Amino acid sequence: MSGGAASGRTVIAALAAVAVAMFLAGYLASSFALSSISRTNVKTATTTVVETAGLNARLNVAGSTTVAPIVEEAARRFSELYPGFRISVAAIGSGPGIKAVGSGEVDIGMASRDLKEEEFERWPDLKPFRIAMDSIAIVVHPSNPVNELTLEQVAKIFAGEIRNWKEVGGPDKPIHVITREKGSGTRDCFEHAVMKPFGKEVSAEAMVQQGNPKVRAAVANDPLSIGYISLGFVDETVKPLRIDGIEPRIENVLKGTYPIKRNLYVVTKGDPDPAELMFIGYLLSAEGQKIVEELGYIPLYPVS
Repeated sequence: MSGGAASGRTVIAALAAVAVAMFLAGYLASSFALSSISRTNVKTATTTVVETAGLNARLNVAGSTTVAPIVEEAARRFSELYPGFRISVAAIGSGPGIKAVGSGEVDIGMASRDLKEEEFERWPDLKPFRIAMDSIAIVVHPSNPVNELTLEQVAKIFAGEIRNWKEVGGPDKPIHVITREKGSGTRDCFEHAVMKPFGKEVSAEAMVQQGNPKVRAAVANDPLSIGYISLGFVDETVKPLRIDGIEPRIENVLKGTYPIKRNLYVVTKGDPDPAELMFIGYLLSAEGQKIVEELGYIPLYPVS
């Protein structure tokens, strides 16, 4: 074996070791809710190995529109730390993202729901990694006088059984229901948490919008509308409703008093390679979880 080949293998082995160490640091923190992690040595070692190897890794990530803002911001900061990495992120929905990683079209998928049994049957080597938690807010136009609904009222509205705002304390005007497309992780969570407990399904008459930003924009532009979006997408353009008297806030989700919550994932096909391990480790690290918190989602452990 030539010295160059041996040196190359040593660098690759070192990179793999750093990747595993970086991933384990984040994984252990998320598993055991450690509030502090020593990351300086991992970062220094990673930078040295990346520079020595001349690594120019490119990761393609696609999936949930809910998870995308977290991954996009993490990718930006991660690429600043390690300029050899190039990470592209496409928000195409949970179902398409799982399909894309399962079929090998992308390196990492994003999902805002648990993977389904049929997805594991089709792609048995899928590996989901939980990176954050989230909730779903029921939102209306800021001018709507309705501030609160019961969970059952929400189910009946989206099932098309309650059709006028006056039935729930609002004006004598029709309710315009906005939902997500089938395959959406946000819709899947909404159906399981809101519709199925009352044996109901979303009405076929509901207007369908692709992605959290489009639902938010549709509600913001229609005083008679109601929709649902990830808690991380709530802003001043829409009004989140109290559900059974409980506000959709992170502390209420963590206490278990707000009834709608879910896990957010990134997914690989088979065991992650070193580059994927490094990025997933960053998402799970205190730095990555701080991004989760900054964007209005729920970190896996305290980082403030």
